[in-house]
Amino acid sequence: MDTNLKGTITELKCKTYFLELGYMVSTPESPARYDFILDTGEKLLKIQVKTSKSEEDKFTFETCSSHITRNGASRRSYSEEIDYFCTWFENECYLIPIEECGPRGKSLRIAPTKNGQVKNICFAKDYIAKEVLCR
Repeated sequence: MDTNLKGTITELKCKTYFLELGYMVSTPESPARYDFILDTGEKLLKIQVKTSKSEEDKFTFETCSSHITRNGASRRSYSEEIDYFCTWFENECYLIPIEECGPRGKSLRIAPTKNGQVKNICFAKDYIAKEVLCR
């Protein structure tokens, strides 16, 4: 499947998720560094949607935009342009604050590490979108 189509599907799943929870979702009319605005009733949050990739016991997503130019690949990180990254994985929506993400990518574990390590490990269950919004 084409990567643009995958991205569109992920974005639509995330938007639908928030609409079904009763939030307002607004999409910019012109190109922006965010995909949509999530109106929580108290705040307007700029959301950038990224498609996740499954890996052993975790899933990952890029936290930068990538474009192919005639000089090679061009990557650009996000900063104050967004508030959260949002992704969809195995029928669940995840919302991750930008300040908790690196400049290239983020991993969320769906299973514990084999050695039992928990320090500096990000577990997917801590970023389920409806729970993040209730904090």
